Amino acid sequence: MQTDDLADRLLFAVPKKGRLYEQVLKLLQGADFQFRRNPRLDIALCTNHPWLAFVFLPAKDIALFVANGNVDVGITGRDMVAEQGVLDTVDELLPLGIGRCRLCLQAPVADAARIRGAADVVGLRVATSFERLTTQFFRGLEQPQQQQQDGAEAPAATAVQPLRTHVTYVSGSVEAACALGLADAIVDLVESGDTMHAAKLREVHVLMTTEAVLLCNRARRAGRNAALVDRIFRRLDGVVTAQRYVLCTYNVTRVGLAAAVHITPGKKAPTISPLQHDGWVAVSCMVPRADVVDIMDRLEEIGAQDILITEIKNARMGHDAAYFTDSPHAPASPVAADAAPGL
Repeated sequence: MQTDDLADRLLFAVPKKGRLYEQVLKLLQGADFQFRRNPRLDIALCTNHPWLAFVFLPAKDIALFVANGNVDVGITGRDMVAEQGVLDTVDELLPLGIGRCRLCLQAPVADAARIRGAADVVGLRVATSFERLTTQFFRGLEQPQQQQQDGAEAPAATAVQPLRTHVTYVSGSVEAACALGLADAIVDLVESGDTMHAAKLREVHVLMTTEAVLLCNRARRAGRNAALVDRIFRRLDGVVTAQRYVLCTYNVTRVGLAAAVHITPGKKAPTISPLQHDGWVAVSCMVPRADVVDIMDRLEEIGAQDILITEIKNARMGHDAAYFTDSPHAPASPVAADAAPGL
């Protein structure tokens, strides 16, 4: 592959390996972005969209490449964006609902009496691969303590005091740091908690929750590639929405309709159609996949019948144009308020 092959193509950075890589591949397939990756290359041209190329990078580096404008968009963890310190130069377009975990301060179970909260770790040794976030966290803890010891607030112009907590960078196997005597506590990601418990550690404090997000270089977002970035956003948003929702249809009496709509309000409003059977209507709406069984139980309790659940393969819900062009950050939900009528 020659450099000329990337000319006039939007560059999309994705994790090059690991569990997140596999999850991102499924999203890209659902959005119909097709490519063939040579195992010896970290670049692949999109075969059905000649304006797009994928760049495979370590997840921890993607935010930096997006911020510097080396690539236009990327997918990585929200924790990686914060750790790279590039929140002012990238925009989070879409939370993707994958790679969800917590960045936690953890301490040995055996030290439960000595370390009961985050304040008890101040001045001790902490190992982490999130050096920036950990340093910021403990600096925020230490400053009020120092001011309290001094008996008054320090002047605004006072120089930043050296950190008393000893933060040590470890690139991997952070959970072993306490057992091997390198640290008194660690800051690391926790998903299920199995690794934490196996290492005889316990959660002391959650610094942040995180998940994979779609990022865009802020300057590129308003540049010549704005329409292409928007297309990527809308395609991935459709896949994410389809993963989170299913279509629920059922029949209910007009007497029970108000209660039914309360249970299934839909994205904007349910679609309601009269039946030939007097006094009955058919209702169709999207419901959260995670709640579908409970919703079916509640519908049945109010007399709804013929309750059917249909998978949604893809979706386009509609978005306020001002959201994408003007808003510096994505909303908490990837689906805008002005969803399609009748859903």
